[in-house]
Amino acid sequence: MLKESLLEKVLTKALSNGADFAEVFVEDTYNSSIQLLDKQIKRAIEGKDYGAGIRVFYGAKAIYAFTNDLSEKSLMAAADAVSKADIGNANITSIDLMRKEFVSPHKIAIPFEIIAKKEKIDFMRRIDKAAREYSNLISQVSISYTETEQKIQIANSDGLLTNDARTYARVYVSSIASKGNEMQTGGEGPGAQRGYEFFQKLNPEELGRKTAKQAVTMILAEYAPSGKFPVVIGNGFGGVIFHEASGHSLETTSVAKGASVFADKMGKQIANQCVTAIDDGTIPNAWGSTTIDDEGNLTQKTVLIKNGILKSFMIDRLGGIKVGMKSTGSGRRQSYKFAPTSRMRNTYIAAGNDEFDDMVASIDFGIYAKKMGGGSVQPGTGDFNFAVAEGYLIENGKITKPVRGATLVGNGAKILHKISMVGKDLKFAEGMCGSVSGNVPVRVGQPTIKVDEIVVGGRK
Repeated sequence: MLKESLLEKVLTKALSNGADFAEVFVEDTYNSSIQLLDKQIKRAIEGKDYGAGIRVFYGAKAIYAFTNDLSEKSLMAAADAVSKADIGNANITSIDLMRKEFVSPHKIAIPFEIIAKKEKIDFMRRIDKAAREYSNLISQVSISYTETEQKIQIANSDGLLTNDARTYARVYVSSIASKGNEMQTGGEGPGAQRGYEFFQKLNPEELGRKTAKQAVTMILAEYAPSGKFPVVIGNGFGGVIFHEASGHSLETTSVAKGASVFADKMGKQIANQCVTAIDDGTIPNAWGSTTIDDEGNLTQKTVLIKNGILKSFMIDRLGGIKVGMKSTGSGRRQSYKFAPTSRMRNTYIAAGNDEFDDMVASIDFGIYAKKMGGGSVQPGTGDFNFAVAEGYLIENGKITKPVRGATLVGNGAKILHKISMVGKDLKFAEGMCGSVSGNVPVRVGQPTIKVDEIVVGGRK
């Protein structure tokens, strides 16, 4: 990484036109990915991402520049450019960096590089074989295997100098079932901050069969009814609705702009009292965790909603200045090419006290959304539309038959009040979240929940 003397010189230059704050973010990342499609290795890519970003604040205004040339000349030119973007009144003439060490809870047992590529490909082929053998309706299996090792260095005008290292492992499996001109997809994408030991602990045959079963179940299912019904939303990836429809509105990225329905709701009831929601960056080895955020702040567990009451936003440094609150260690970015902003980490609805069977038994007619799929959200309003990847009909208090083609349509702020039962079966699922600071690893989660009424789009 960069020498302390050079970092001090770059920061001093960045502050030279009266900026209030300056920061340097240095990154050295190794990425490796393998894709298996139609039983063949279609792509195997390895690469490095290496560069630095320089940011200054003039009050609540931020200026950012980046470069992949880490020579002193290039860094000083970038620092000079951000310094001249505005004029301030601060008079910081020297920087004395003090190194701060953080102990990572994310222990790595088996480095990726000591495992032969053949073993990794064999792992993928076992998934593929199990998925195809599940049913002759499986027409295609796609598997993406990824490894990432990111090293970062952060220095700022407060005197902070620190480093961090993150190691990510993930496999994403998509199985497609076909019948006539119709297709249905089953997908799973487990991931963690671990080394190769993560893949060794997975059961590849079980993973392949699980995605195939979902696809086959849905291709043979009837179409879902439409209307306003109570819905039981399954645990794990069901948490994507809270993440998308409510979570983004609790980030200062939107709150500070007044583009969030929750901007003026601090301390007020925004959900049913059975709902507690948390964003936690401290879970050891979890996909969305960090030891420190991308601004050098120690990560933390942030209770967003407690018993229905709004307790906190997710706050980065700049967002904190704008809303007058302290950082929650939520400043994140995809790489040095992006300025950080407030982002989710491991975001979930906490476990409650209700039983799954009681939720189902309480519904005369409705939908069990066992697994959610993709969707779209209007961040300013929280209006959402999500596909149900695997759904079942509930009739007279019992799950009866699978149904496909269902979508859940609603509003994030309103649905929080309509959650009336929260299960004990908290589960998580991994994904990537895109926002103004790029794509970052996040983990969504929830126990099974009951929503008293929601618009269900279907074909009946």
